[in-house]
Amino acid sequence: MITSMSVMFLYSFVICTIGLIMHHTHLLSTLLCLEGMMLSIFMALTMSALSSNTSSFILPLTILTLSACEAGVGLALLVASARTHNTANLKNLNLLQC
Repeated sequence: MITSMSVMFLYSFVICTIGLIMHHTHLLSTLLCLEGMMLSIFMALTMSALSSNTSSFILPLTILTLSACEAGVGLALLVASARTHNTANLKNLNLLQC
């Protein structure tokens, strides 16, 4: 059943995806868009678990844990690229070279 809350989470996911596609010049803005996408998925899964009257919160907590790990790895990459290349712009980085 599609409710107004699920449509709102879908719109927030789409807006973050469009932001990821259009504003991918800086690593921090890319990470923020990815975090917005993960947060909208987490909220949608939490609301679906609440509306189904079950106590299955394992999937939303797993998504939240993976999102926190992704944020930690992303910020570590941001710091590492800023230290080695003196920039965090994605256009200036060539991560495939050693």
